[in-house]
Amino acid sequence: MPKHGKKYTEALKQVDKNKQYNAAEAVELLKKVDFAKFDATVEVAYNLSVDPKQADQQIRGAVVLPNGTGKSQTVVVFAEGDQAKAAEAAGADVVGSDDLVQRIQDGWLDFDVAVATPPMMAKVGRLGRVLGPKGLMPNPKTGTVTMDVTKAINDVKAGQVTYRVDKAGLIHAPIGKISFDADKLIENFKAFNEVILRARPAAAKGNYIKSVTLTSTFGPGLAVDSNSL
Repeated sequence: MPKHGKKYTEALKQVDKNKQYNAAEAVELLKKVDFAKFDATVEVAYNLSVDPKQADQQIRGAVVLPNGTGKSQTVVVFAEGDQAKAAEAAGADVVGSDDLVQRIQDGWLDFDVAVATPPMMAKVGRLGRVLGPKGLMPNPKTGTVTMDVTKAINDVKAGQVTYRVDKAGLIHAPIGKISFDADKLIENFKAFNEVILRARPAAAKGNYIKSVTLTSTFGPGLAVDSNSL
């Protein structure tokens, strides 16, 4: 078991481990016990009653949070011709084709999101071993393989969050910064919760959402009643 510092221990004392907080209480308490010396990221973790090994129970997608995430995203776009021009006009940080593929093969990975047009995926596919493990591979389910590169870039810059259920049936996602007003964090929380509810696979059995936890970068985890969202 990792040892936690004094500040974490003090914060933990203010948390009732046996309580499911409503969303407003959880956000308020999380802000109260925050002790990070930087603007900590607020995250949610959903424990879902799904079997990710089954193809029809894999959950993956993207959502633009109403108040963004508070993080500036660096976007690269694999495109040519008119789509490349549109990407540049929309504010993509780097736009390229074979040159961008080569740059990444040479070890450059200083970006947060990669977008590609469908015709470019044959070339981008060569980067699977590099981008895949880091969650950077463009994918139609997250809106990052598209001919509408302008919308994809705008969504990312506006605070789009991608999510994917892991092998344990968990989904983790950022919903803002600790400096956000409480109501803005709650709005983002509700928006993300709605997406998770809509993503319920038909094959999922029993209580779909087993538990929801709200936390910040160094803060304690707070159990949240999803029905309060």
